[in-house]
Amino acid sequence: MSDDLTDLVRDLERRFADLSLAHVTAWKAEAPGRKALGCMPVFCPREVLWAAGALPVFIRGGGDQLETIRGDAYYQSYICHLPRSTLELCLGGWLDALDGMLFPNTCDVIRNLSGLWSSVAPGRFSRFLDPPQTYDAPAAVGWWRGELSRLYLDVCAMTGTRPSDEALWASISAWEEPRGALAKLSRARAAQPWNLPADEVYLLRRAGDAMPPREFTRLVDCYLACAVARKARREDRIRVVLVGAFCEQPPLGLLRALERAGCYLVDDDLLLGAEDLVEPVDAVGDPLDALARAYLVKGAGSSVRYDEQRARGLELARRARSLHADGVVFAAPSFCDPALLDQPRLTRALDEAGVPYTAFKYSEDTGQFQSFREQAGTFSDSVKLWGRA
Repeated sequence: MSDDLTDLVRDLERRFADLSLAHVTAWKAEAPGRKALGCMPVFCPREVLWAAGALPVFIRGGGDQLETIRGDAYYQSYICHLPRSTLELCLGGWLDALDGMLFPNTCDVIRNLSGLWSSVAPGRFSRFLDPPQTYDAPAAVGWWRGELSRLYLDVCAMTGTRPSDEALWASISAWEEPRGALAKLSRARAAQPWNLPADEVYLLRRAGDAMPPREFTRLVDCYLACAVARKARREDRIRVVLVGAFCEQPPLGLLRALERAGCYLVDDDLLLGAEDLVEPVDAVGDPLDALARAYLVKGAGSSVRYDEQRARGLELARRARSLHADGVVFAAPSFCDPALLDQPRLTRALDEAGVPYTAFKYSEDTGQFQSFREQAGTFSDSVKLWGRA
């Protein structure tokens, strides 16, 4: 079993390091006419794309594997690193496996990136997605359904697929499977974080960024069976929830540094978008209407969703308590306005609930982790000694 797990993790590492998306190219080659559409964080209507005959592929930057040179020329120095490395990937031909890109309205930087894309990738499909800023039905549902409908028809035209409600319902059902598998993974991680280290779980979830739903479900089930059976020794670490890294991803080495500093990461918001719904889609009525309602009512909270009820801080405190977390670690990308502006409201709720926390900033190409490890280690020791940092 350990050999199977070792081989599985090595495959995940190879897939993670493959910036050229060779696995997407291989999937397209299996059947002529297949298409793949990239999507920036933090939202992708995967059910719509899959029903239209396109593989949804999340693009989360070049990480610490790519030196940005041409990408830097398009942006000022005081914005996050993600759009720069994404442009570098495009200009260097790393994203040639994709037939187009979607840009959800995350922030001004991504909005500007959607405009730049038409000049650096002329002729390829490109769409800016603008979800409603209020979640008051029925106006918001009608607006968002219309946007999803236009996207569906346009992607169907690109792939040569006939639009149908049956295809949409089949796609909705297909994507419920990996959500269920990820829910099992989350429960196992919270129960036995020593058997499911943060870096392995992250690599597994990242693999789902560019896999058909059924294939990814099988992969999660396989990993779970191996990981739970490994019988690793439980160590004296605190349990923490990682928050704020919802768009630009931290280097893999940073996650490893946090755990080596004495923290078990029992939950995080790293891959919002791929894990976007907190409950299943209601399988009744019109499929696009059901998807629109699910996004508005059941979508996972994030710094780019307007929190009309100011409930996110309370929800974070509740989640930390339900997971028996000893504290919260805020890790936000440098210059990330949504995450950094959201942080004071979240920390205020944690203060009121008596949940300890610490905070730092990073960049996706950060190469030195000693300061993060020292800060996390100090936080861990403080919580162990006094119950709060």
